[in-house]
Order: sequence, then C-alpha cells, then structure tokens
Amino acid sequence: MGTIDTHFRADLSVDFCGIKAPNPFWLASAPPTDKAYNVIRAFEAGWGGVVWKTLGEDPPAVNVSSRYSAIYGKNREVLGFNNIELITDRSLDINLREITAVKEAWPDRAIVVSLMLPCEEHYWADILPKVEATGADGIELNFGCPHGMPERGMGAAVGQVPEYVQMVTSWCKKHSRLPVIVKLTPNITDIRQPARAAKAGGADAVSLINTINSITSIDLDRMVALPTVGTASTHGGYCGTAVKPIALNMVAEIARDPATQGLPISGIGGINNWRDAAEFIALGAGCVQVCTAAMLHGFGIVEQMKDGLARWMDSKGYRTLADFSGKAVPNTTDWKYLDMNYKVIARIDQDACIGCGKCHIACEDTSHQAIAKLVDPASGARRYEVIDAECVGCNLCEITCPVQSCITMVPQQTGMPYMNWTQDPRNPRAEKVPTAA
Repeated sequence: MGTIDTHFRADLSVDFCGIKAPNPFWLASAPPTDKAYNVIRAFEAGWGGVVWKTLGEDPPAVNVSSRYSAIYGKNREVLGFNNIELITDRSLDINLREITAVKEAWPDRAIVVSLMLPCEEHYWADILPKVEATGADGIELNFGCPHGMPERGMGAAVGQVPEYVQMVTSWCKKHSRLPVIVKLTPNITDIRQPARAAKAGGADAVSLINTINSITSIDLDRMVALPTVGTASTHGGYCGTAVKPIALNMVAEIARDPATQGLPISGIGGINNWRDAAEFIALGAGCVQVCTAAMLHGFGIVEQMKDGLARWMDSKGYRTLADFSGKAVPNTTDWKYLDMNYKVIARIDQDACIGCGKCHIACEDTSHQAIAKLVDPASGARRYEVIDAECVGCNLCEITCPVQSCITMVPQQTGMPYMNWTQDPRNPRAEKVPTAA
C-alpha cells in the first residue's frame, strides 16, 4: 500500500443538517456499528461518523443463524451482499450507556442513533429523551429495513406509506430537539413520495438507500435459498456494489425534485471508494454512509477514501465539499429533454486493438451491424472498422471491449441546434417551437 499524503488544501469537514464531522465518510447503521468496541475501532481508523445500529424496544430482537449471502464476480469478488439480520439484539440500556461513553470519548465525531419502533406515539415519546441524554448528535428513523421487521409493522412497512412517514417524523420533531434524518426504503415505486412526506413532517434530512428486497441464489441440491436457516430461507436486504446505480438514481430524483429541493441527503449504497463518494456528493449528498465495503475490507479503507477524495478535490480546485456538492444535478434531466440532434460515433484505435472481435460479435448479433470484420487474404490478420453510416452511438462496443480506451465515442458535428423530444417533429405530440418575431 502506498504512503497516504496528509498535506492537502481540501477541507473534508462536513456540517450535515447541524451535525459536524471531520469528514463525510460515516458508517451506516449495520453490524459494523453494533457496539462500542466496533465504533471505537472505526473512529481510531479515521471514520468521520457512525449511525449506531438500530435501537428498538425491549426485549431486543432475536436474530437467526446464518445471516448473509453474496453474488460473486471473477476471483470471488463480492458484487452484491444479502443479509437477513434484524436490528440490535442487545438491550436498550446497554446501547444507551455505550453511546454515551463513546460520544464523551470522541466529541469531534458524529454519532447518529438509528431507531425503529411501532407506529404509536408513546413509544417514540419514551425513547427519544433517553437517546438525547446520551449526547448523540442526531437520530435516524429506520423506515427501510425490508426483512423481518416489516412483518411486525415497522421498517419498510412504514417507509412505503408516505402518510406514516410524515406522521412518525412529526412525532420525533415534537419529542426531540435532535436533528431528524429519515432513512428511506428503495422498495417503492416513486422515492420522491416518502421524501416529500419526510420533509412535510419536519425532517432535517433524508438518507438513502436502505437495502433492496432480494434472494441472491438457490442451492439446487437442497432446493433452498441462501442464506439457509435449517431447511428454509427468506428474502433479505441487498446491498454492495450492485446497488450503487439504483442508489444514485434515487438520490438524484430527490435532489432535483422541486418539492424537496434543499433537503439534505446522506447517500448510501455501494460506496467502495472515494470516487463512489464523490459521485453521490455531486448528485447532492452532504455526506455518505458505508457498510458493505467496511464489512468486506475492514475499517482501514477509510484512509484511502479520504486520501483519494482530497487529492481529487485538490486537482479540481475544490476547497470544500460544498464546492461540488450537487453540481451534477442540473445536468440530470428527464429523457424527453435530451438533445435529439446530438450524435456520437465509435472509433477503434487500431494500434490498441488486440483483434479479439468482441465488439464485432456484440454489434453484429445484438445491435446495429455497424462494425465490419476485415480479413487480410494473404496473412489472415483480422481488422475491425466502424461503419459510420450504421453506427447509432449506442456505446455497446466500447463497453464490451476488454482494452480500456481502445474504443471511444466521438461527438459529431451535425450542424443542427438543440432539439428535445417535446419539440421533435417525429413526435406525434410534439410542442410547437416558438419562432422569432
């Protein structure tokens, strides 16, 4: 591992809805934040904050064994991670005492306490003063857990009903002075609806995404899904690298929704490195939460995250996170507003090409037959060239090519002005474009 350079101009500190932390990298509410031992190790490693694993009513939840499964790529790289673990299985008193002690020992780090309780106001009114007494910086309402707890009327069962989201959020604002972060479930048709409800209830911020309902695989010998508990299994919560595109889209949907404009967002989902974090921040996140990457690689990954983000910010001239937070939001729009006259064509770098033919096979079999296979009759050498007139700029060849930057998509000068689908004469419902007087 290379030396970590600590001499940067970039300031990674955050003030997220009034919660201050030395950097935007927080551990999400999950097994890594289950108890003081883990959290102290995380702070010693350099994490800026944690969301303490979800607290509930006593007696605490009871978990099963086994709990995790995964989807693997090459060399057993974990692409997606599935879990059926519930909220904390330790007593409320033990958790509260440990939160108090850790916050006293680490006053500069953010400690947010995740909560999940039945949808009756008295439960929330009872626990909130106890949490506030720990010195915690904020609370996160777990409205996203997709397994086990929804069967009891909690978790995603609340997050899928905007009226419940607003109701419980308003109770928490009524009974606590701490910032209230609402954690949203992705297991819903339109993520904007619960986000709007959270804001209407007085939420100081939202965090997303929680895990996605999933069954990762089936043991075809035993005919049961993984993870297997005895002779049966159940759906769990899916997270890790595979969910990042879904998470980015949902963060963007909230960031560009006029009804939730300006609502602070904590980004969660598939964050493995500094670049992933920067992408979430560019789409409007004020901080990010990490779980799966820490579980797979340990708490030490945060140093490379901080180092990489600071180096990139320095290279771009960004002094603070606010300098680029949300900068990608104005460039994220509905399909109908994309430029119909924009055109790109694939170009193959013949010096870099290894002649594998993957681009030709992909285009010939499944796309637009726009890459010709040329064979030298004398030597038998293969060469692949783009047929410009047939290329629609779909990017498939670039994606399938095993050599980075061998195939590039080159913008073409069409000589035509911007025109979106609402203006396109090929659209039977096109709007008339105003003409100059």
